[in-house]
Amino acid sequence: MTGPDDAYLYARAASHDRYAFETLYDRYEKLVFSFAYRLTGDRTIAEEVTQDVFLKLWNGTTTYKEDKGKFSSWLLTLTRNKSIDELRRLKRHAHEPMLEKDSLLEAAGSTEAAIEWKEKREIVHHAIGELRVEQQEIIELFYFKGVSQQKIAEQCELPLGTVKGRIRLALKHLKGLIGQEGGVSNE
Repeated sequence: MTGPDDAYLYARAASHDRYAFETLYDRYEKLVFSFAYRLTGDRTIAEEVTQDVFLKLWNGTTTYKEDKGKFSSWLLTLTRNKSIDELRRLKRHAHEPMLEKDSLLEAAGSTEAAIEWKEKREIVHHAIGELRVEQQEIIELFYFKGVSQQKIAEQCELPLGTVKGRIRLALKHLKGLIGQEGGVSNE
């Protein structure tokens, strides 16, 4: 990666440096949106989640600590948490009518994007199928069902460090597998 590192840009963006914020946005908007979309299955919610995540960066209402891990991982954790919050909020308000027609019209208008998304999803699902069973289970619980690492540790009767390690290794393997298939990128 060329240019300033993410931690520097984050610190500048939180101080309302427009260039730093725009650089982070350009680097990560597609990744955040696609992850939120995968979790929620709804384009509108994914757009709202993406907007909220970047608004938190701009306002400095959330704190990234470089010694705790990669910026991109932290950003995806924010995205995951906000996506889960939005889904829970919508579930509470399920009695309100959903505008399914609008969603269907929007989806029909972006057939090409839907096909591309389906292809990427298939690559990811195939790659997940290549993981060891215990890694598949933890990835399923953590990323697709929104279970916290602590709850996974309790549910699977594993130490928290083991759960974190399996997630880290699974993501490393997925990155390699997806890269081999010419798959999903965050560009």
